[in-house]
This record gives sequence, structure tokens and C-alpha cells, in this order.
Amino acid sequence: MNYFTNIILTMEQNPWFFYLCITTVGLMVGSFLNVVIYRLPIMMERNFEEEYQDYFHPEAEHPKKEKFNLMVPASHCPKCNHKISAWENIPILSYLILRGKCHKCGLPISIRYPIVEAFTAIMTFVAAYHFGPSVAALGAVFLTWCLIAISGIDFDKMLIPDEIVLPLIWIGILFNIAGTYTDLESSVIGAVTGYMILWCFYWGFKLCTGKEGMGYGDFKLTACFGAWLGYKMLGIVIIGSALVGVIAGISSMLIKNKGKSKPIPFGPYIALAGFIGMLYGEKINDWYIQFVMYLRS
Repeated sequence: MNYFTNIILTMEQNPWFFYLCITTVGLMVGSFLNVVIYRLPIMMERNFEEEYQDYFHPEAEHPKKEKFNLMVPASHCPKCNHKISAWENIPILSYLILRGKCHKCGLPISIRYPIVEAFTAIMTFVAAYHFGPSVAALGAVFLTWCLIAISGIDFDKMLIPDEIVLPLIWIGILFNIAGTYTDLESSVIGAVTGYMILWCFYWGFKLCTGKEGMGYGDFKLTACFGAWLGYKMLGIVIIGSALVGVIAGISSMLIKNKGKSKPIPFGPYIALAGFIGMLYGEKINDWYIQFVMYLRS
């Protein structure tokens, strides 16, 4: 305990050393998040298929599949199966050295890999700098990493995995036992309210139009922000994500789909609005209250 306390004190006395360390870790985590974004949906699909087969065809023999998780198999080129060595897996730097191509066969490497790594490092620094060397900064950084993974998966697969978002709800409540971001009562009410608001909207929209306006993963992600930030921040999260979603949806219809409606992932917009709420939510709420009082005067 004293050792941990000494580390915190050292970081507080040398904040820029803390920012450098946490940003470097964020850069490496960004490389891992690329793996999570790609592999977790495949793992979920395989688990679902296995559970389906075991339930409906318990007596049938199912062929064994190769082990596949976040660690196995090792990263390799999909074309030539060249195993990615340590020097080829250095965040951003390896991409630049390899000039965006496989070292062995020359297959182009997606630009998304260094983008996710750089973005994760930047957002890690932003979150850490806002809270300063503290437990709140570590929690905010962890939440930021999870939001990047959730957004990437939702963007690719229109899916918000329970494997990430459900633990986040409980972790947010645990952080707020000590009042890290809000008080415990506000955290619990926020988790319940965040889920129920979008749940009511979902069913109201479905009863009126016969269509589904969003998925259950969106409810859980909003509940997550309620648990972390408290119910007072839910307005920023919901209204902010709706505004960004409307702008993105209209832009997509006009530019890419030539006026044809197409489902869009809503998770990234909730994540963005929640991240802004985490950093500037209190200032936004204060500004709004002052604005309303000004209109009434």
C-alpha cells in the first residue's frame, strides 16, 4: 500500500513523466485494440455457433476448430502467413519502416492500424491530462480504451459486445463508491436511467413505425456512462450523440448512398458524446443553466 502511495506521490511531483508514461502505454494498447476490434466479433460468432450446435444437436459430432482468441494464433500476414515479428509490430514505427506493406510478400497493410494506435495515444493523453496524475485519470484512460474498441467493433459489425460494455457498467459503479466521478447514488440512478431512456425510445419508435431505431447495445453503453458520470450527464450523452448521429446520417445519405437510407452504427456517437461529457460535462451543464437563467431574466 505504501509502495502504491509512493508511486502516486512521485507521479504528482513529476506530472509530465506520468503523461509520457501513460501516453506510451496508450500507444501500445492501441496496437492491442486493433486485435480486439478484429478478433472479438469472430470469437463471439464462433461461441454462438458452438452453443447453438450443442443445444440443438447435442449428439452430433462437431469438427474441432483451431484455437482462436485474442492471443492465438499469433499475428500473421493473411496472404503468405508470414508471422509478424517483434520489430514488425512496433506501433506506428513499424508501419513507416515497412512502408505499409508485408515484409515478405508486399501485401498492403491497412492504414487503420497506425491510425487506431495514434488515436489511442492521443486520447489517452487528453484524458490523463484533464484529470492529472490520479486514480480518476487511470479510470478515465481505461474507459477511453474500451470506448475505442467498442466504437471500432460497432463501426465494422454494427455490434456493441456485452463482453466489454457490461463489465464497464459495474466498474463505473465501483469507481464511484469512493466518489471518483460522482456519488454512488447518482451512479446507480444513472445506470438505470441511461438504459431505460433509450429502451423507452426504442419501443416507442418501434410501435409507431414498425422499425428498430437502435440496438440494445446502445442502451447498455448509455447505462455505462450513467454509471461512470452520474445521471446529470445523461442529457449531454443522449442529446450530443443524437445531434452527431443526425449530422453523420444525413451526410452519409447525401454523399455515399445518394439519398437511400442505410443503418448506421450509433455506438461511436454515444462514445464521443460520453467522452466529451466526462471531460467537460460540468462546464456544459453550468453553461446551459446560465443560458436558461439569462432567457428567463
